Amino acid sequence: MTIAEKILARASGKRKVLPGDYVVAKPDRIMVLGERIGELTATDINSRWPKDIKLESVSDPDRIVVISEHVIPPDNVHLAQLYHAARAGVKKLGIKNFFDIGRGGICHQVFSEKGFARPGELVVGSDSHTCTYGAFNTAARGINYELPYVLKTGATWFRVPETIKIVVNGELGKGVCSKDIILKIMALYGTEIALYKSVEFAGDTISALDVSSRMTMANMGVEMGAKFALFECDKKLEKFLSGLGIGGYESVVSDHDAEYDKVIELNVSDLEPQVACPHDLANTKDVSKVADTKIDQAFLGTCTNGRYDDLKIAADIIRGKKIHPDVRLVVTPASQEVYKQALEGGIIKVFMDADAVVTNATCGACAGLHLGVIGPGEVCIGTQNRNFKGRMGSDQAEVYLGSPATVAASALNGVITDPREYL
Repeated sequence: MTIAEKILARASGKRKVLPGDYVVAKPDRIMVLGERIGELTATDINSRWPKDIKLESVSDPDRIVVISEHVIPPDNVHLAQLYHAARAGVKKLGIKNFFDIGRGGICHQVFSEKGFARPGELVVGSDSHTCTYGAFNTAARGINYELPYVLKTGATWFRVPETIKIVVNGELGKGVCSKDIILKIMALYGTEIALYKSVEFAGDTISALDVSSRMTMANMGVEMGAKFALFECDKKLEKFLSGLGIGGYESVVSDHDAEYDKVIELNVSDLEPQVACPHDLANTKDVSKVADTKIDQAFLGTCTNGRYDDLKIAADIIRGKKIHPDVRLVVTPASQEVYKQALEGGIIKVFMDADAVVTNATCGACAGLHLGVIGPGEVCIGTQNRNFKGRMGSDQAEVYLGSPATVAASALNGVITDPREYL
């Protein structure tokens, strides 16, 4: 069996499952946005849920992790009411693992750095990028309208997915990182190659990546349509988890004779920095093909590339320089913890000295919610995971995506720039 098949078999109490089987599985943890808890427990808030769906109890509050993140602090009365309802809701439901405004940040970063993503486990979450936890050898997927049922019963159904194995080999060149790899994969194979499939990443290049870089790739698995985006557990992950005080897990590897839907092999030795162009990740090009495209805003952050390592890469390029006078650089650390690390490491000062604006940890600009929304005719290059029309605000704006290095270099020049010019 593959990694996904083994995890689903265990979670559903079966010895073996096959692609196409339907199983009812019990997730080890459920990640819930604070906004959703507010909607599901308050009686006086308009929400996406039918009025007769209100949670009075949950199956196992200790398996639930609630994180408020999308628009924090709230920028209007409705959201303030919603987050207030979330605070009351977690108390009502007996949920102890609650990370409120100022105590967490973007859900996938907080969930990971607090040690809730563990090898061999099954996680569902009320956000589409829950697949980020695949970097931890965790089978994780986003859910939507199933959420109340999962919270109430502690279980949900899955169709066991076929698995695509993507083998990446070759030594990455200067200024090239995991963001460039995942963008290149979508440039080559499109955004539907893994629809309702699990993806396993393997190869020498993958083994050389640190955990943060793997999180970037796993995070964008859903942009290929994947249900799971999985990595094996190795010494690097074991060391990372040990640093969090996490042990006693049972990691999972695919059997040597596991059957894959397909195997894709990619050599990245000659890969150059990649840029996803409007309005589709499949429209990704070498940076040399789009260099000199004028930008109005550069955005560094998100659950994709807002970790300390990402901020440091950008800061090393920007240090001692000024952002182009026609450009706004918005920096959003992925969590309070990342923000504190960046403060202690002098990175925040680098950005401030360069005339960037540094926000608190929130989804903010990525989803066009606040703290970096762009207007008609504006162009932004950012490190986030989506660039479809209207994603960051106006549907008459254009969004390009790149690595932290590419975004930093572009912010300095005022146009999309190959970061290798600064390295």
